[in-house]
Amino acid sequence: MICHIVHYYNPELPTQSNQWGVLVDKHIFPLAEQYATTADFLLKGRKKAYELLKNITQGDSALDNTALNVDSLELLSPVTTPCRVLCQGANYRQHMIDSGMDPDSKSFNMFFNKSSASVCPGSSDIVRPTHVQLLDYEVELGLVIGAHVDREMEISDQNIHNIVAGIVIGNDISARDVQVPQMQFFKGKSYRSFCPVGPVLCLLEEEDMHYLHNLNLELRVNGKVRQQDSTANLVFKPAESLSEFTQVSDLDVGDLVLTGTPHGCAMQLPPAPLVKLIHLLPEKTKWKFFVKGQKRNGRYLKPGDSLSTTIRSADGQVNLGTQNNTIKQAG
Repeated sequence: MICHIVHYYNPELPTQSNQWGVLVDKHIFPLAEQYATTADFLLKGRKKAYELLKNITQGDSALDNTALNVDSLELLSPVTTPCRVLCQGANYRQHMIDSGMDPDSKSFNMFFNKSSASVCPGSSDIVRPTHVQLLDYEVELGLVIGAHVDREMEISDQNIHNIVAGIVIGNDISARDVQVPQMQFFKGKSYRSFCPVGPVLCLLEEEDMHYLHNLNLELRVNGKVRQQDSTANLVFKPAESLSEFTQVSDLDVGDLVLTGTPHGCAMQLPPAPLVKLIHLLPEKTKWKFFVKGQKRNGRYLKPGDSLSTTIRSADGQVNLGTQNNTIKQAG
């Protein structure tokens, strides 16, 4: 059974700790117990969430008075920090092609990580640092880890349910004029507010894991579609990627793995002959040329821009909610 979970703050009960609840349509049914972190919830509250969902679907009238309207609450990130935020780059076929790669000959993953300081609620403002001009967006399916792994492990579609507890929307916001000229993936992608997560954590059981291969991602900027694709087009699938991650990293309950973004980002490579020519320029001139050329495409995020991001299954059974973000200028 698929179970949609939210982590929230109720402004009508300001002295109460943040709560977790089961989301059904537009209503949240609070869990009786409190859980300090995502790991705490997954280890102690997951079974209780399923029990609550079962009672809701069976029409338990005693729960009617507990239901809260989702619009009256402040939804928090369903992934709490600190945690690992592990990431994949260029993992959709068309995005690889746009980046000058051949997806059919690609034999290795591109891995990097973000600081958990970048994690924020799904509808937070995204703050553009004063020195950043090339602010980019990247909608991604996030895997929320549900087990401790401290050794290399072969993960497959048959056992991935033992490792992945659920899924969320993540947006890998990137400062391209830091990431590329400075060759700093970690720095360029880790400024505070650069990883909106949520609003919904969708718990998946063994029989639900097939949805990982058929989810529709969409990101709009000021109402216009910029990214749209399906996880069916992932080059390295979740199980394969997690197996490779365990070769170089431990995993813990509550960690987040971002699986790559579709084509349609603001950053666009110039034609190959021009790239070769640019590399012949002095270092300082080369990167000045890069920033100027990228700004010319008009696709980078500016203060006042709005983002709307969704991930859903075609049958409607999986709905990770909608992220609505506004770009703000720091300072």
